[in-house]
Amino acid sequence: MYPLIEINARMDVQGFPPTQSEPLIVEELRAEQEPEVISFLGERPSHTFGMTGFIRTNGLVSPHNCGTFYGCRNKNGELQGVALIGRYILFETLVDSAIEAFAGLAQECRTAHMLLGEQEKVETFWNYYGEGGQAARRYCRELLFEQSWPVEVREEVPGLRLATLDDLELVVIAHAQAAFDESGIDPLKENAEVFRNRCARRIEQGQTWVWVQEGKLMFKAEVLTDTPEVAYLEGVWVDPAERVKGVGLRCLSQLTRKLLSGSRSVCLLVDERFQAAQQFYKKAGYRFVSHYDTIFLTREVQ
Repeated sequence: MYPLIEINARMDVQGFPPTQSEPLIVEELRAEQEPEVISFLGERPSHTFGMTGFIRTNGLVSPHNCGTFYGCRNKNGELQGVALIGRYILFETLVDSAIEAFAGLAQECRTAHMLLGEQEKVETFWNYYGEGGQAARRYCRELLFEQSWPVEVREEVPGLRLATLDDLELVVIAHAQAAFDESGIDPLKENAEVFRNRCARRIEQGQTWVWVQEGKLMFKAEVLTDTPEVAYLEGVWVDPAERVKGVGLRCLSQLTRKLLSGSRSVCLLVDERFQAAQQFYKKAGYRFVSHYDTIFLTREVQ
């Protein structure tokens, strides 16, 4: 357990009242605390899809999370924040002092790839983290889009299905291109084996959807979070030669309807630079919710 951190609790999250200055305790979370953490994150499911997805898929404590989950508590033992710190830096907090505590802890991790969160929270985090943390390599403003019922019914794509390991190479190539477009790093050049294994594991866990025709990948999407509250899509990709033909729209709409049969909403993030992608999601019925910031970090070689 980390020592008490004496800081002012400056509440600015809508829906929660201000609190007085009090000591906070940061601790590494344990597997048996998973129900408590899931409940905490479930208060705002549309904004905690990332951490919830990791926990639902891998458990609270797992090497597959590529990091460690931490909790921040007040003197009564109540959670004031939860963070995943490792390859990704993700966090959900009720007070700014918890952001400050997590930022200080994240400075000790020198191999993080990406910081992601709501715009204002990331700005607050960076004020505490920036001077002693990893340098920013690339900055992206993203838009959170969400879809719920009712959904327009479009012509179905009979071949849309869960991927199998026979599709792995097709998926790897498409997902690597999508990752490069967003981050500026080709994961196949950075660490091809790790990237392929990650893609394979998603396929084995039933998270990857594809439409393949005559050996050609037409559409791909990853369902990283799938809970009764929210499903989160990542890596949506359409064959460049088939774009603006309605292929991707039919596939996305069909997948969205399927996910909404078990979740209240489906959400995804899109880079604000990609105007065509924004129009694509809007046409599919997705609505803008809020701004997110992604900061890609310069990783230090171990």
